[in-house]
Amino acid sequence: MKIFFCIIIIFGLICLISCIIDTHRFVVRRYEIRSHKVKRDTRFVLLADLHNKDYGDHNRRVLDAIEAEHPDAILVAGDILDGLAGHSFETAVRLITDLAKDYPVYYGLGNHEYRLKIYPEEYGTMWEEYLPRISVDNVHILDNERMTIPDAGIDIAGVSLEKYYYRRIAQTVMTDEVIDGYVGKASEEEFQILIAHNPEYFKNYTAWGADLTVSGHIHGGIIRLPFIGGLIAPRLFSFPRYSGGEYDDNGRRMIVSCGMGTHTIHVRVFNPAELGVIDIKRETD
Repeated sequence: MKIFFCIIIIFGLICLISCIIDTHRFVVRRYEIRSHKVKRDTRFVLLADLHNKDYGDHNRRVLDAIEAEHPDAILVAGDILDGLAGHSFETAVRLITDLAKDYPVYYGLGNHEYRLKIYPEEYGTMWEEYLPRISVDNVHILDNERMTIPDAGIDIAGVSLEKYYYRRIAQTVMTDEVIDGYVGKASEEEFQILIAHNPEYFKNYTAWGADLTVSGHIHGGIIRLPFIGGLIAPRLFSFPRYSGGEYDDNGRRMIVSCGMGTHTIHVRVFNPAELGVIDIKRETD
């Protein structure tokens, strides 16, 4: 019995140390995808779920890490700010506008940005104040919009999923036609990237025609267990299927960022924040 309690105490201490460290650091994770559709190799950095987290002076550590990767563009998969009434969004604004000085930024909305937009009675003018602050040159807000990078052969679409796709108890069923209603038909000629904050609908995204979906939302599952993955999802169910990393559905891929910050549950155990680097390379015969 004493041995058992010693093991529990040791494990608890390890978890505590991991929580203290992982809540204040991020790692760079690399992904590579090859396709005949792209016209040239293209490198993206993926950011999601910053939730106003600041790494160093004005996120200097993040900016330096991104600069070291020499990306062609930035993909933002939502929740860069906190959707909380009266909370400052200066950290989010500063990071996005700093990035835009050097890179094109393709910004898809998460549930936190979306709630500012649809609940003015709760959040006042936060969305009307935030949107123009980040709508600077080089920032493309993909709020059910899409853009093409012609010389790369890449089309990027961003869907703003409605509130019922984020229900905490019962998951709302999504039909395959829903994404069409948001952004139209997927490109067949160009490599199709879809920015969709909630990864739970991966099958619908691939049915729509996304060659690559980038998501976040799950925060890596808060606590990550070896060989199992994330433990808790924001909808408060255990062992989410798509908690973080890379997933494949008949050759169509999804990369789920473990996120850069925390929200509500300010805990990360064996789960450092993640800055994603995605290389899409031209497949040659």
